[in-house]
Amino acid sequence: MIPQKYQVCIDACADCIVACKDASTEDLKEDDIEMMARSIKLCHDCAAVCILAMQSMASDSELVKQICKLCVEVCTICADECDKHDHMKQCKICSEACRKCAIECAKM
Repeated sequence: MIPQKYQVCIDACADCIVACKDASTEDLKEDDIEMMARSIKLCHDCAAVCILAMQSMASDSELVKQICKLCVEVCTICADECDKHDHMKQCKICSEACRKCAIECAKM
């Protein structure tokens, strides 16, 4: 059973993963893929770190604090990059999800 103290953060991580995956998929549809390369890579990295954070919370790992600290950092970097493309709906959604996830992970 997942400790209740993590549930809000786990939900924020899950939302962030979906937003990052959606954003990177939409980024791949852009005419100028080269311009979107950093965004695509960061979205993939962010989703991977959010998965790790979720797994650490689900298992009540002793490393939750350190992993969530990394998640804050990665989510913030990803959000900053997505903000550069906020004319694209999916990038705006991704940025918002990343920032929410960073806030919740910072509470851990």
